[in-house]
Amino acid sequence: MTFKRIALCLFISQIIVSDSKTCCNHRNVRKFPDGFLFGSASASYQVEGGWNEDGKSENIWDHDTHQIPNLIADESTGDVADDSYHLYKRDVEMVRELGLDYYRFSLSWTRLLPTSFPDQINQAGVDYYNNLINELLKYNIKPMVTLFHWDLPQKLQEMGGWTNPHAVDWYGDYARIAFELFGDRVKHWITMNEPTQICYFGYGLDLLAPRLNIPGLGEYHCSKYLLLAHARAYHIYNEEFRASQEGTIFITLSAGWHLPESEKDTDATRIMQMFDLGIYAHPIFSKSGDWPLQLKEIIARKSAEQGFKRSRLPDFTPEEVEYLRGTSDLFGLNHYSTYYVSANETMVKNYEVPSRADDAGVHTYDLDAWKLSEFSSTKAYPLGFYQLLTHIREEYDNPSVFVTENGYGSYDLSLEDDDRVAYYRGYISAMLDAIDDSSDIIGYTAWCLMDNFEWSSGYTVRFGLYHVDHEDPQRPRTPRKSAFVFKEIVRSRALDLSYEPDMTVMAIDEGH
Repeated sequence: MTFKRIALCLFISQIIVSDSKTCCNHRNVRKFPDGFLFGSASASYQVEGGWNEDGKSENIWDHDTHQIPNLIADESTGDVADDSYHLYKRDVEMVRELGLDYYRFSLSWTRLLPTSFPDQINQAGVDYYNNLINELLKYNIKPMVTLFHWDLPQKLQEMGGWTNPHAVDWYGDYARIAFELFGDRVKHWITMNEPTQICYFGYGLDLLAPRLNIPGLGEYHCSKYLLLAHARAYHIYNEEFRASQEGTIFITLSAGWHLPESEKDTDATRIMQMFDLGIYAHPIFSKSGDWPLQLKEIIARKSAEQGFKRSRLPDFTPEEVEYLRGTSDLFGLNHYSTYYVSANETMVKNYEVPSRADDAGVHTYDLDAWKLSEFSSTKAYPLGFYQLLTHIREEYDNPSVFVTENGYGSYDLSLEDDDRVAYYRGYISAMLDAIDDSSDIIGYTAWCLMDNFEWSSGYTVRFGLYHVDHEDPQRPRTPRKSAFVFKEIVRSRALDLSYEPDMTVMAIDEGH
């Protein structure tokens, strides 16, 4: 038996034999609540291509991949990507084949506003998104639109990006244009995708564009103004558009789950969860608002010890706290994996000072035992998903949660992706356990619809339900086994662990 088969057998046996009150329920067939929604997702830079076509200007990912290509694993770019700028009808056809309720995609700021500001609206960009939205609605598929999925205009980055207080106004102007152009048909808006990745990886570190690498400062200043920009878009929609357009607007936060390595690491684990999720969730979803109090205290104390005249975490004024609190109709959640936390002094003392890692003062790691195959880039621990959803229910008074991303990355290009199938089944089962325990989860989004430009990994890691051949200029899309399995989950509104698909044809359901 191959390593892949052994890992999958162990993984599935864990799902089946686990205590149903802990995760995951042992029943082979489990139904979803009435009205539960299913979709899949993409992001503009990752799929569109057409990077400089029809008036589009440069964003930070265009800039970085052209200027420093060796920062991408295969030195690739999103210049063409999946060529969705020209092949959007095939994308919608795939959504129809899967029978999905909605398709989540993002707008390219620079495709709509080539100067970054509302003085010029690019009609070709407007036409592209109108065509995509109308093609979805033609088949009764709801468009779910993300306003910002990492691709900030390069000109705005040169003016300070998310560390410039004026970014709140820049983003508000952009959001208003989007609501004016598309809000008559778009009823689900996401303001920001994954603030942690934007601010920590892009401003505190150099893992993602714009790769500023200003640890302990860049990520915190980015966090403040990005959150205020989110709130600006929310208030604009709420005050100017909601009454006539009758939609919802919310933010999507990314979060792993964190487990203590031992009992003595319980406090360290709670602190890590605050740095990962609480820093963004607390100002919006908690009753008190503001940054988490313990996080504020830690960073203020360490800042003083390091000789700073004020905390490296900028304060919110009382007015800003009120402006932020409650600015999300739903709790958007992206989740992929779980990590152990240790307060091991030997590991922690080597962190750069100042830095978020030093502020948190913990060491995190995952386990090779959680790999589903030798090709895994995402490690699977579905119990962590259940525990994260439970934490959100208990910490933030059971908000309505929309899972806006969950999926499995692999270096394997094959169509027989049993490891991805096992991942989806394990995590969806964990989500159903949380629903059984009264967590208010209303939708689930598979990341992602098709293989795409996976940021710093380029095209080396694949997340797609559909395989894309990036060597072929036509960019053909072919369904994987996981697409057939997900299609059956959507069709039956049930998770059947025993279902084996016939992969000979991917038909379009009636009504789509």
